[in-house]
Amino acid sequence: MRAAVLGGGPGGLNFAISLKLRDASHDVVVLERNKPDDTFGWGVVLSDETLGNLHSNDPISSKAIRDSFVYWDDIAVHYRGTTMRSGGHGFSGIGRKRLLNILQERARSLGVKIEFETEARPADSYQDYDIVVGADGVNSRVRAAYADAFKPDIDVRACKYIWLGTHQKFDDAFTFIFEETQHGWIWVHAYQFDAETATFIVECPEETWRRAGFDCMNIDETIAACEKIFARNLGGHKLMSNARHLRGSAWLNFNRVLCERWSHKNIVLLGDAAATAHFSVGSGSKLAMESAIALANHLDSEPNMESAFQRYEDERRLEVLRLQNAARNSTEWFEDLERYFDLDPVQFNYSLLTRSQRISHENLRQRDPQWLSEAEKWFEQKATGRAPNSARPPMFVPFRVRGLELVNRVCVSPMDQYRAKNGTPNEWHFVHYAERAKGGAALVFTEMTCVSPQGRISPGCAGLYAPEHEAAWKGIVDFVHAETEAKIAIQLGHSGAKGSTQLGWEEADAPLKTGNWPLLAPSAVAWSPENQTPREMSRADMDRIRGEFVRSTEMAARIGFDWLELHYAHGYLMSSFITPLTNKRTDEYGGSLENRMRFPLEVFGAVRKAWPDGKPISVRISAHDWVGPDGVRPHDAVEIAHILAEAGVDLIDVSAGQTSTRARPIYGRMFQTPFSDRIRNEVGVATLAVGNIYEPDHVNSILMAGRADLVCLARPHLSNPYWTLHAAAELRYNGVSWPKPYWPGRDQLYRLRSRSEALTGKA
Repeated sequence: MRAAVLGGGPGGLNFAISLKLRDASHDVVVLERNKPDDTFGWGVVLSDETLGNLHSNDPISSKAIRDSFVYWDDIAVHYRGTTMRSGGHGFSGIGRKRLLNILQERARSLGVKIEFETEARPADSYQDYDIVVGADGVNSRVRAAYADAFKPDIDVRACKYIWLGTHQKFDDAFTFIFEETQHGWIWVHAYQFDAETATFIVECPEETWRRAGFDCMNIDETIAACEKIFARNLGGHKLMSNARHLRGSAWLNFNRVLCERWSHKNIVLLGDAAATAHFSVGSGSKLAMESAIALANHLDSEPNMESAFQRYEDERRLEVLRLQNAARNSTEWFEDLERYFDLDPVQFNYSLLTRSQRISHENLRQRDPQWLSEAEKWFEQKATGRAPNSARPPMFVPFRVRGLELVNRVCVSPMDQYRAKNGTPNEWHFVHYAERAKGGAALVFTEMTCVSPQGRISPGCAGLYAPEHEAAWKGIVDFVHAETEAKIAIQLGHSGAKGSTQLGWEEADAPLKTGNWPLLAPSAVAWSPENQTPREMSRADMDRIRGEFVRSTEMAARIGFDWLELHYAHGYLMSSFITPLTNKRTDEYGGSLENRMRFPLEVFGAVRKAWPDGKPISVRISAHDWVGPDGVRPHDAVEIAHILAEAGVDLIDVSAGQTSTRARPIYGRMFQTPFSDRIRNEVGVATLAVGNIYEPDHVNSILMAGRADLVCLARPHLSNPYWTLHAAAELRYNGVSWPKPYWPGRDQLYRLRSRSEALTGKA
């Protein structure tokens, strides 16, 4: 096989080596525009996993790389006059020039031809080669020439950064430095990569960059300004640039690249040409070098090139997407950094360490148990005002709002049961809520409980508008209070245009086959073409529905519910006022966000007056309609939360979507938590996080990082009503209260857990 590799970076060189190792008869040439000793980065970070993959592929080059590595274990964070350290992170760094020289030497020894200072011709001019590898970086000419085939998605990120070096030593820790200047916050990612030199990446928001005048500075002026800003950390050492070949100041914006296809005819993309990962997760070289090995493997094992390309892409795309997801989380954390500058240094450090979601709470405990224990103590002292003798997981720290204290931070989310008869809860509901209250969660929400027959979602939905409803709910609430430590919350709502539909396990959101009742909504906009069109509400309708909410609130107060939540999300009546997708009114209740919030605020104000002052009210909102600029987006949700908080709402229950059939949500672990994070830390209001949260690690990470104050779990509590008690056992925390008749089961669970840990050595 004849192979032309266009680009002599780590990915291109490692592919050339890998291909020759599999068959020495392959004719491989690498074309590189720069000189052998040119390099325009500083250091490269590779994980132990990547080093293991390199060793399996080529022990000779792997050993040379390992012998040149600088190792460190700690992360140090300089923030607001403090320096915080945590250990167990295990990093390895090598100079990019040294890495390239090792790979160049190894490639030559295997018979690879390397042509330096050679500008590659267009890829289609290499017709005499069997394969052309586009390894020409983030600004790939190969990718650009065949953009119609590769279909690249290039996302230019918001922050500006510059890649510098220094002889100041950062050889004891990967170091983050955050400095507040008169122009805004500026920060550094620094790490050692050889005995004398460290990478020193300076980053800041573009607004700060412009206010500081960096956009008008040349490279020498930029270096001088950065030396002044970070003088206390540089210890008199200078900063250096090796990007003087670039025009202007050498500041860049990171480009996130992902191609729909990675191959076209005999041309295949590799490394940053195909996909990039932000430098804050240090995986760019990892992706390129591991992808190079995979491509060589499949070219060697598959019967033809087309099959090899497909196997290569199938195998590597999942890994790329996984890393890009982590990189996106990390990138957005830095882009939104000013949101976190009011956090205590302990919480700021924790948030930084867990920003990509690749490092979890218990993973931090494995890395540095002492550091995490002290952080957990800080969290509890901040919440309770008392210094604890020993640490406990954040999920088991009490939470107080108004006159109510919850024993922990775990909530059972509202989950429709569709079992009521004419709105009346029955034995099913009693068992359902009683079991979950016994299961250790601090707060159990009812399903959306409707304020009128017309406001039901389905014939099976529970209500609170008739005396028999009040009596049935009181039996449930009294049991929860008598037999458990849990508090119980009622969620009140009105279905609006999403009412008169079939039960949840039938055809979701579809009209009843018979017996449909008339619907009301802010505008005559149907949920879907199959659903009936609601009547646009009049002022008299608004007065009546507001009164229905008040009536249900007064009933809930008499019953003894501890907490009240208003359902302003998921396309139901109040949500349909808030989102412009369904509110098309031209009066004072439509148009601007202020107008669209007018009726929901009226309802909240009336409910607040009817609800006991010592008990909290939360409001659930949809923070993202998932339809682009036509609907509510996260920045709109911040304003919605501001308005609700100013009106006196105690907590925002931050959900998303379900407001339109046009929605295209992006799912994943904890996928709605970023909306809670943003609202909590930009508005300064307490939040509840929801959405694909199912592990104790998720809960503890969300709480400890300050992304929410309470965490709601739905499906985990359907499959296991005792989720919280089991989580305590998993975390070896015995401070939770079990029902007395269940103590033998508790003792066995803890005993079996201890035995399992002893056998596996995890104790």
